Amino acid sequence: MKLDVDALRYLSKDDFRVLTAMEMGMRNVLRNLLKHKLVHHDSSKDDGFRLTYLGYDFLAIKTLVNRGVFAAVGRQIGVGKESDIFEVATEDGTVLAMKLHRLGRVSFRAVKSKRDYLVHRSNYNWLYSSGRPQGICFHEGEHGFPVPAAVDCNRHCVVMSLVKGYPLVQIKQLQNPDEVFETIIGLVVRLAEHGLIHCDFNEFNLMMVSVSHRNAKMYFDRDMECIFKFFSKRFNISYQEDRDEEDGVEYDSEENGRPSFLSIEKSAGFLDKELAASGFTKRDQDEIEK
Repeated sequence: MKLDVDALRYLSKDDFRVLTAMEMGMRNVLRNLLKHKLVHHDSSKDDGFRLTYLGYDFLAIKTLVNRGVFAAVGRQIGVGKESDIFEVATEDGTVLAMKLHRLGRVSFRAVKSKRDYLVHRSNYNWLYSSGRPQGICFHEGEHGFPVPAAVDCNRHCVVMSLVKGYPLVQIKQLQNPDEVFETIIGLVVRLAEHGLIHCDFNEFNLMMVSVSHRNAKMYFDRDMECIFKFFSKRFNISYQEDRDEEDGVEYDSEENGRPSFLSIEKSAGFLDKELAASGFTKRDQDEIEK
């Protein structure tokens, strides 16, 4: 831009005061953004700032919160080569899943070679390119495929219903392996009939919904122990009296009138045995199976 100093003589002190305020304000804002790692300062060649993945995350999350899609971000429930998945909650407490795409996090070169919309481009923004896959679950859901229900999306962020299940890779035994196999093959064929090839259809990306857990009694008894101890200590409430006839629920007299897990009616369904919860190591699973 050509330097034109003719207007310099006509600028007042107030004009320069505003220019200085903008300069200092921008400096302070950038310093604050840099402190929280929302922008990155690069002084190696061209001194400047660029947006980070975290900064892009904040922009998408802020937009979705303003839309009322969700109100709180919870724990991280999944990490992949090209995405991070978090739990989010709506105003009424409904738990959803938020997927943040991380295209190129592992290998920029591999991503470019496998994404046809990047092959012929010499310059591209990895942040904006991460937002390209966001419409897949919307279209698959419309055709009746067993995918999470899409809620909303913005930039590289997709919000969908939360599937409460286990990856197939964590399942050690199935009651009906033949039926599960036929179902999986049927899904691959249906996708192809709709003009799609999954390209990453494996045991890590298949979710199995469990109707039972081999350690359910242990978890149930542990929960009961915590509740009984809390009410006994905090409110001095005793459960020693005979309560076997209350509400038709059986109680274990040997454990101070506590509900018996074996007396609870379980809903009908398939049993997925030897499940390993998320975060368990192989050693933990071996201990459970003893």
